[in-house]
Amino acid sequence: MNKKRRKIPVAFFRILEYESTIMDTAVSLIMDECGFKVPAGTKVLVKPNLVSSKNPLACTHPNVTVSLCRYLKDCGALITVADSPGYGSAAQVSKAIGMTSGLERMGIKPRGLGRPVPLKLSFGETIGISRDALETDMIINVPKFKAHEQFLLTGAVKNLFGTVVGFRKAYAHTRFGEHPGWMEKMVIEVNRAMPVAFNLMDAVYPMHVTGPVSGKPYTMNLLAGAPNQYGLDTALYMLLGVSPKRVLLWKECARQKIFGYHPDHLKYVLEPPDNFDTKDFVLPEKLSPMEFESVRFVRGRIKSLLSRFNLNKG
Repeated sequence: MNKKRRKIPVAFFRILEYESTIMDTAVSLIMDECGFKVPAGTKVLVKPNLVSSKNPLACTHPNVTVSLCRYLKDCGALITVADSPGYGSAAQVSKAIGMTSGLERMGIKPRGLGRPVPLKLSFGETIGISRDALETDMIINVPKFKAHEQFLLTGAVKNLFGTVVGFRKAYAHTRFGEHPGWMEKMVIEVNRAMPVAFNLMDAVYPMHVTGPVSGKPYTMNLLAGAPNQYGLDTALYMLLGVSPKRVLLWKECARQKIFGYHPDHLKYVLEPPDNFDTKDFVLPEKLSPMEFESVRFVRGRIKSLLSRFNLNKG
């Protein structure tokens, strides 16, 4: 007889401002209450959402990432902070949102995720994921919660799509987007390949109305954490009162019965969800197609190359 799985600890912490002096305390408390430990000498990849240098709101706030790195440094971890933005470089986005200076004070330089290796997907295709991410001891995933014009909502699960190297993310939309369900399956299969150990969600001022780049800030005042990315996303979806039928990644997680998809899989170890008001959070009215047109893909690729050239030139 199979043993019943333990429920996933989910920690909700109310924090009013990113600049708050209690950010370090909040991060430490979330980790401790979820029972998460980092042995000294562990190679940890911290994976924030560095989606765009044009709108810092679309990215994980730098203070969340910096506070997490301070916590890990106290644990004696060997820290790398890295992402693979679809457009531009991790160094460029990090500098634009003000994260670079905070990391430099700890001797950490933000990096790009490179060295792509093929991941075979269940529907017969492949996608190039970062060997840098695969070969670390553990990943701590630091997503930004937001509305999304194609997925409706995205958080911890979607943030691991950033371990797909560079332009391959946009190319995935071009290749897989016309097939219903392929993008959701691909994102989940990338998650399964990654050594994710913990997830720290920036939902202090999440993005609503639209996204993932050009939405508006919403005052939620929530920093949240869990060792299971599917469960953490479920907790946030439940907070908004949406149905799995509407949130495409949640719908696919439920279809596959991935542990964490159901509210009964969760236990709240700090504040209860009722402490957070989300009644005015606005979701996209209509979802856009998953598929990127070829012209859009080529234009985006050119912009990415130009931004990298200008960064190197500077």
